Amino acid sequence: MTTPPDAMRLDKWLWCARFYKTRSLAVEETGKGRVTVNGQTAKAARELRAGDTVALRQGAVARTVVVRALSNFRGPAPVAQQLYEETPESLAARAQAAEARRLAPEPAAALREGRPTKRDRRSMDHLRHDWDDRWSASIDD
Repeated sequence: MTTPPDAMRLDKWLWCARFYKTRSLAVEETGKGRVTVNGQTAKAARELRAGDTVALRQGAVARTVVVRALSNFRGPAPVAQQLYEETPESLAARAQAAEARRLAPEPAAALREGRPTKRDRRSMDHLRHDWDDRWSASIDD
């Protein structure tokens, strides 16, 4: 078994710790400035060491973690979770955001019927054309 490195690239660690599905996604997110290390915006090639604080966004979820260990490979999720420790403030903020999403769901999610089918559209068009024929506003009398 190989010994873990003293330092490694930020994008590789984000991928190994399973924050992003691919390493290219990790590079993209760091390039957009969504990842900071110790309070400073970081590039993908930034050297990361144990004890560094990493703040990142995964979609709408913001997380702040402390690097506990480095790994040469991407392992299973339980092993990846041992590479970092999430800060209590980050855990509280994520729980609060989840509660806010639960209490105020997306209005579009409440729609039950969705888009009209082809049959529904034809019946609506038929009704609309019947209405136009009966209630013409023309002055051709």
